[in-house]
Amino acid sequence: MFKHSVELDVSKCTGCTTCIRHCPTEAIRIRDGRAVINDDRCIDCGECIRVCPNNAKRAMCSKFEHYSHYKWKIALPAPALFGQFEGLDDVDTVLQGLLDIGFDDVFEVAKAAELVTEYTRLYLKTEGIKKPVISSACPAVVRLISLRYPYLRDNIMPILPPIEIAAMLARKKAREEHPEFAEEDIGIFFISPCAAKVSYIRNGFGDYKSKIDVVISLKDVYFMLMGVMKRGNAPKIASEAGMIGIGWASSGGESSAILNDKYLAADGIENINKVLDTIENGNIQQLEFVELNACPGGCVGGVMTIENPFVARTRLQSVRRYLPVSLNRLPCDMHYIPENVVCSELPTYMPISRLSESFSESMRMMAEIQRIRETLPGIDCGACGSPGCRAFAEDVVRGTASIDQCCVLKNSSKSPTEETP
Repeated sequence: MFKHSVELDVSKCTGCTTCIRHCPTEAIRIRDGRAVINDDRCIDCGECIRVCPNNAKRAMCSKFEHYSHYKWKIALPAPALFGQFEGLDDVDTVLQGLLDIGFDDVFEVAKAAELVTEYTRLYLKTEGIKKPVISSACPAVVRLISLRYPYLRDNIMPILPPIEIAAMLARKKAREEHPEFAEEDIGIFFISPCAAKVSYIRNGFGDYKSKIDVVISLKDVYFMLMGVMKRGNAPKIASEAGMIGIGWASSGGESSAILNDKYLAADGIENINKVLDTIENGNIQQLEFVELNACPGGCVGGVMTIENPFVARTRLQSVRRYLPVSLNRLPCDMHYIPENVVCSELPTYMPISRLSESFSESMRMMAEIQRIRETLPGIDCGACGSPGCRAFAEDVVRGTASIDQCCVLKNSSKSPTEETP
């Protein structure tokens, strides 16, 4: 049972068709004047949150103040956080701000990202792997593949994402430095820029269950930080990440760091679908690595951020300018990937287009869908509450919609049940 992070506020929904036109998996319908989200199809990409004119969609997150029972609270800031502040010239200022708002320690996700970059370089040299290797860093992309692209499942890189490795290392550090605390006394708080990562933490990656305890919105933390950063407290903590780690916040940052020119980086969910279609059809040659981010511009474009993604990206370039390339490199004699960062089981394929468990029944339903589709106007207006005429015909056959809901047919002289010659 997949646990989602995107929810609908029915009181704000007006039944406009904006969300159904932008959903990449056709997971939304308009029924009885309100949006309805199909949990089996939703990938929590947050596109409906981004485009809804009434703010009727929102991402579910926890509040920092609700978890005071943890005796040692560790913040895992996503690199995208550093692109939210105007005029920021020192990452340490933000890290100190996290301590000032109540965290006991900070472990940068950017630091773990640099380690994943090192592991990726080793993985690409492994014999027998399926290429192009697709990054597992964006949970929305991983779930999209598990729903729509079964032949690309083995292309997903089985290395845990940076947020998980950061949580693992942060907990290990806390136990070593503070043996007086029991395991349940230590709370790992990830500061998330997007809804998809919230869902990932709730569901895990394949057979791996997340080690993160609480997810809080980057937007909420931003406003908390604005109050304490104005005090100008001298940083007591220093950043342990370089240009590579901070660069993961923007599209292309991950792939450009692997020192392999045979890569592709794309962002925006519509572009992601096109790239995956092309890869599955075998129309992209000579690629070693593919970095895909569902949010426009990368993680800086997440729906739980504050700043415009293009502005945030420019700010990150300024922050990175004076940083070392990387502060986290593997030892020269280390030519293997640690077993504890490799996921042994990838997400399973869950076909969302299957009409029936019976092959003969599926064929019958497909024929009926085609017959109904030929009677429809084919303009994909969405007035029926479905994303398009093909989806509407399928809804009718599945019994979730009535042919009378097509307003074009209703106003036409042609009978909707009339057989097409």
